[in-house]
Amino acid sequence: MTSHDNTSHDNPSNGTSLPSGTYLAIMGLLTSIGALSTDIMLPALAVLGGELGVGNINHTTLVVTVFFLGMALGQLVVGPLSDAYGRKPIVLWGYSLFIAGCVLSFIAESWSVMIIARLLQGLGAAAPRVIAVAIVRDEYKGRAMARIMSIIMAIFILAPILAPLMGQGLIFLGGWRATFAGLILVALPSAFWFHKAIDETLPRERRRRFTVSVILDGISQICQSRVTVIYLLIMGLIGGPFIAYLGTARQIFQDIYGVGDMFVIFFAFGSVSAGCASLLNARLVMRHGMRKLTSIATMGLTSVSATLWGLSHFSGNPDFITFMLWQTVFIFCIGMTFGNLQSLAMEPLGHVAGLAAAIFGAGSTLISLPLSWLVSGYFGSTITPLVAGFTIAGALSLILMRAARVRS
Repeated sequence: MTSHDNTSHDNPSNGTSLPSGTYLAIMGLLTSIGALSTDIMLPALAVLGGELGVGNINHTTLVVTVFFLGMALGQLVVGPLSDAYGRKPIVLWGYSLFIAGCVLSFIAESWSVMIIARLLQGLGAAAPRVIAVAIVRDEYKGRAMARIMSIIMAIFILAPILAPLMGQGLIFLGGWRATFAGLILVALPSAFWFHKAIDETLPRERRRRFTVSVILDGISQICQSRVTVIYLLIMGLIGGPFIAYLGTARQIFQDIYGVGDMFVIFFAFGSVSAGCASLLNARLVMRHGMRKLTSIATMGLTSVSATLWGLSHFSGNPDFITFMLWQTVFIFCIGMTFGNLQSLAMEPLGHVAGLAAAIFGAGSTLISLPLSWLVSGYFGSTITPLVAGFTIAGALSLILMRAARVRS
């Protein structure tokens, strides 16, 4: 709840009114720190890798995957810490660690130092990313939470739209190191705005001690929630090829399709599609429910990817227009699912929201990373591994969704 906008946020659980624009904007900034930190670097990967002595161009994607690894590990710590000490102080400590990692990246002179710095950035970014979900769950649940998360995801989508453009401009002005200066210039005012505008949402009487026994008890409760576990698996499955797409997007657009610096513009089309999907989901979810919309979107993702897999297998890479159509559709489908998946998983776990958000975020990411490495490892001069990854992940997700309906 914002300290300045209480009237728009008096009864958060009733789902009939939205919180203030300030609240939504700040939550969107918290959740977008991870996307901004990866996408702002995409135009710089080739130059960065060359300057720091990376021999294999595919290995430059490690600066993306190690960041996600740091986020996954960090979430396991910041979630229970926020349940014990409150949401606000842990978010601010996370921003501090993230900024320190950006400074180290800015001065890095070797590939090993860069990897360590990116890991620190991921550890720090875990706090605002996961605790934003816990803050929303503190005051919302069910379809109301899904509605709020969809709007937050639409704001979040601005990051992958603007980040490559911002990165391209910063590289032009000051080289690849300037991208990390840009991240600091975004993180500092974001942390200050959050500190000034958002009240603590976890009162002391609802806090849980930060002990091993309490954490293990919370993990046990989460693991006993079959719905939570199933939607965690689905998020991990779909996230795997999506992270691979982020890591290989520059190569696809510039090396396969030869669009040059226009890469950042074409990449942004997909982000616009996801933003539209999130806003549409916010309008439809109260009427049709999270499960129905998520199932339809996943079926769409699987169908278009399977179709393109068949075409690319027999005829090679599709033409650029066909690829852009597929990118727009699959990212639209993902935009319809991610907010719903988080809300479905969190619905039964409001009493351990911080820990639940942490385990959901960390668990799904730790599932996604090996899958993304697998897809990226097969990537070469064809997009076939990418579309195959989305097809298989989507099909398995549909099977798991059916299992969730049968058991719930």
